[in-house]
Amino acid sequence: MNRIAVKDSPSRTQPSFRAAEMLHVVVAALFLVVFGAFWANISLPSHPWEASPWLGALFIVLAVATTLVALARQLPAQNVVLAAVLIVVIAGAAETLGALTAIPFGPYVYGGQFGPLLFYPLPWAAPLLWVVAILNSRGVARLIMRPWRKTRAYGFWVIGITTALVVMLDFGLEPFATLVKHYWFWNPTKLALAYYGAPGVNFFGWAVTTLLILAFATPSLISKKHGRQPAAYHPLMVWLLLDLLFASSAATHQLWPAALLCVATGGAVAVFAVRGATW
Repeated sequence: MNRIAVKDSPSRTQPSFRAAEMLHVVVAALFLVVFGAFWANISLPSHPWEASPWLGALFIVLAVATTLVALARQLPAQNVVLAAVLIVVIAGAAETLGALTAIPFGPYVYGGQFGPLLFYPLPWAAPLLWVVAILNSRGVARLIMRPWRKTRAYGFWVIGITTALVVMLDFGLEPFATLVKHYWFWNPTKLALAYYGAPGVNFFGWAVTTLLILAFATPSLISKKHGRQPAAYHPLMVWLLLDLLFASSAATHQLWPAALLCVATGGAVAVFAVRGATW
């Protein structure tokens, strides 16, 4: 009887695996340190020091880095890079179109606090913010849907929940970006509905852009590994830290509806994600 040779999966004791784990720990630790400094500078009512101009940029860079390194523990690195590039390209195009034509987010202009321009009118940090929001929201969605991962509609539910989580983050981001950090400013519109200056169409634009990105990026984010994989809590950590940043900065600046909304959504997301992961 012939025996079919089966290639063993990488061992957790192999040097490449240990190096990847060490890189993940180091990048995550650096992100947490910079997050703490950034949070303290923005959220504490009276901090004894002023942040250097590069602190916000370093925070975004490390948020992207820890997101991609953590995801590369589950997927091939080339898949992770491809997904990130697709997000940057599509989100950058949407942000550029939005700043020039007010489609699909509504009329806004970037302030000088969001970093240098990649090209007019797009700051380099804008598409990177989408990478962090989409990939970590998708990771949280997978935790929430973990008990139903074998169902036929699982993929569609993950896409839908990911979109909802990205829009939830934007509800916290808008007052933070416009009233606290002055990353961008909204021009007046005739629309009756607005949220701290952001027209209601902005959140619809975020949802549509997220769905478009996921339509292209999802194939590279599907794991080919068979069997039950351990729950990945890193996306939930990043998502909740962003929500905490938005909530605490809103409270510090007495933007109480935004602060309460962030607390409520963050608490609900944490409960559903942990429940799904431990089902």
